[in-house]
Amino acid sequence: MASDLLTVLVVEDEESFVDALTLSLQREGFRVVVARDGMEALDVFRAESPDIVLLDVMIPKLSGIDVCRAIRAIGTTPVIMVTARTSEIDAVVGLEVGADDYIAKPFRIRELVARMRAVLRRVPVPSATVPSPSGSALPDDPDSLLVGDVRLDPSSHEVEVRGAPVALPLKEFELLELLLENAGRVLTREVLIDRIWGHDYVGDTKTLDVHIKRLRAKVESDPSLPTRILTIRGLGYKYAR
Repeated sequence: MASDLLTVLVVEDEESFVDALTLSLQREGFRVVVARDGMEALDVFRAESPDIVLLDVMIPKLSGIDVCRAIRAIGTTPVIMVTARTSEIDAVVGLEVGADDYIAKPFRIRELVARMRAVLRRVPVPSATVPSPSGSALPDDPDSLLVGDVRLDPSSHEVEVRGAPVALPLKEFELLELLLENAGRVLTREVLIDRIWGHDYVGDTKTLDVHIKRLRAKVESDPSLPTRILTIRGLGYKYAR
């Protein structure tokens, strides 16, 4: 039944892209509603109360950044920013105004849907069915992040490594959460600092390196030879899947 499906609001003005994306998402088990400019996006958002929003950055009338900011003023509906640009600036600004994730065009539908599922698992949706891959199981706790043998629960502020509880200070917890949410993806130093310490942070950037070192001491089997939190030279860090 349509009412049992999760609704995704696609905000995109490129018609051929809208048609292809709508068909792909419907095949993945989502109900799709579409808005083609920023003003229409907010109208449709209020009328449909979607479960998740795919929001293009470059749209007419009202930018995707402004739409995301307006959505965040209303509530906590997950938002994934979509950009055709290669610059990190769109991603950084989108994250600053409250987007949950970002993806750059062109992208594979499999990657997009995986990102959507990851975001939706962190949001309780008791009245709808979260589409999941055949044969897969969702975590018992919809807020829980599980990558390998590291589990993080944002709601209870608990972390387990290989089944044992690990106490983390707030910034280390937030940093680990961000890395786990983006497991397999490189996060630049700028993105990490902006998300954890704020875009107006003016302190020493080595603060990030210190926190990474402390995290490695708590989640790595051998912190001197990390296999989880990897340094990507010239860019930033990545949490290995």
